[in-house]
Amino acid sequence: MQTEPESRREWMLHRFEWAAKSDSRITNYKFWQESNHAVFLDPHFTALAEQKIKYIHDNPVRAGIVDVPEDYLYSSARDYCGKTGLVKVNLWI
Repeated sequence: MQTEPESRREWMLHRFEWAAKSDSRITNYKFWQESNHAVFLDPHFTALAEQKIKYIHDNPVRAGIVDVPEDYLYSSARDYCGKTGLVKVNLWI
């Protein structure tokens, strides 16, 4: 992310760096929130997996960064709609 032409890169890096200061185990940036909990997505439960993937893909839309999920360059939503994203993903569905 430090070298990609993301319009909010400096702001995002500053926020991730600030969040890392609250955890002595992290040296640079903290991306995940501690309050989140892991959810195992078994590929056999396709409906649940689709629901969770859609929720994740819609995050940049809810944040007002893009109008549609596949426009966010760092999202796997691009791969799911046939475009190439900046993040290598293995499609589940």
